[in-house]
Amino acid sequence: MKSNKIDPKFNQHQNPKIGLVALASDYMIEKDFIKIIKDKKIDFFVNRIECFNPLTRENLIKMSEKVTEVTSDILPGEKIDCVAYGCTSGTIAAGYDSIEKKIKKAKPEAIVTTPSTSSIKALKKLKVNKVAIFTPYSKKLNDEVLNFFKKENFEITANSYFGIESDIDIGKIDPSYLYEILSKMDLNEADALFISCTALPALSIIEMLEQKLNKIVLSSNQTLIWDSLNAINYKEKIEGFGKLFNS
Repeated sequence: MKSNKIDPKFNQHQNPKIGLVALASDYMIEKDFIKIIKDKKIDFFVNRIECFNPLTRENLIKMSEKVTEVTSDILPGEKIDCVAYGCTSGTIAAGYDSIEKKIKKAKPEAIVTTPSTSSIKALKKLKVNKVAIFTPYSKKLNDEVLNFFKKENFEITANSYFGIESDIDIGKIDPSYLYEILSKMDLNEADALFISCTALPALSIIEMLEQKLNKIVLSSNQTLIWDSLNAINYKEKIEGFGKLFNS
């Protein structure tokens, strides 16, 4: 038998690449990305980062120490156009500059986005000044999120929270119940509602909430995906996931 060596032929065109650093305990974030980018000419890669409970500022900062290592294992040696760090409270605790620096050690060419920074971009894009905020966190972590938005010069008109201290429990929230309680928040003075946390099942109820409340509704995953698409210059409108994608 004779073996023949055949020269490979590679694709001349490569799709833009989005890398996601997801929490090891997050039920929702990959599903939400896939809901929006499926059937689009986008390549999507995920690696998960070890997280620690209870959810505290100290544990969120501890988690961020492994960001470079986890990012390096997303297509090792290959360029990625955008890296999304999938933790809202974790970015607030560690600081965006710290997260960006750690990611760029592994992927220096990548644009870095996070739920907290993307939510600020989205609120400014939609010209929102007064925002109601819902979080699933403990009171202390909830208040840190509020302070983050206040420092960005937003007026917080209302706030509710669950008080959950284990990240893995957040993804188990019943989306119908989440819709019910968010529908009852006092949003009279708010221009928009922001639902914090990538693990909450919020994306699927955003359109229903906007119709019910007659307000702009944003969530961590929604803004993170929106900003990731902006980073790769994806311009087409996307239906079914809130006003943000058609702004």
